[in-house]
Amino acid sequence: MSEFWIYFQIGLKHVLDIHAYDHVLFLIALAIPFSFKDWKRIVLLVTLFTIGHTMALLLSVFGIVAIKVNVVELLIPITILITALFNLFTAGKSSKKESINLVFFITLFFGIIHGLGFSNYFKSILGGDATSKILPLSEFALGIEVAQIVVVFMVLILSYIVQTVFRFSKRDWTLVMSAFIIGVVIPMIVESEIWIR
Repeated sequence: MSEFWIYFQIGLKHVLDIHAYDHVLFLIALAIPFSFKDWKRIVLLVTLFTIGHTMALLLSVFGIVAIKVNVVELLIPITILITALFNLFTAGKSSKKESINLVFFITLFFGIIHGLGFSNYFKSILGGDATSKILPLSEFALGIEVAQIVVVFMVLILSYIVQTVFRFSKRDWTLVMSAFIIGVVIPMIVESEIWIR
């Protein structure tokens, strides 16, 4: 049980680490267009993101996929930027089923990218062969899932307060938050080490 708690906590801290806020920023971008009545859809999106994240770690642990750190560190803020831009262009529009399916697929893919960003660290904290890493990986994934649901729940509470107490429309809330996220993430892309030769 203590080993479970160790990897579960690593998963929690991976998401909630204030110094590595890119994960939280992506979750905010993912959650802002939704409200509590959409809880099934947002939980599914969060779970797909976790699945993608876990798939990337599995592929990395088994040596199937290896990607340069500076490439992943550029791709992660790009995924956040794309999600925020998607929100800007779809704010206030009724969600069509096709776009929802596309969002599900893209969220899974973005989960893979974010997982690759953590793969080197994850491999370094685990000893033994690849198969012995599957159980700790599952425990870690569970910690990630719980932390992500906590973040999304906080975003939904804030969204509810802003829309009911301060009378923001859902569209305005989505536009303001998306613009804020874009403002935070563009410097992350510009200052990426990949541009330094």
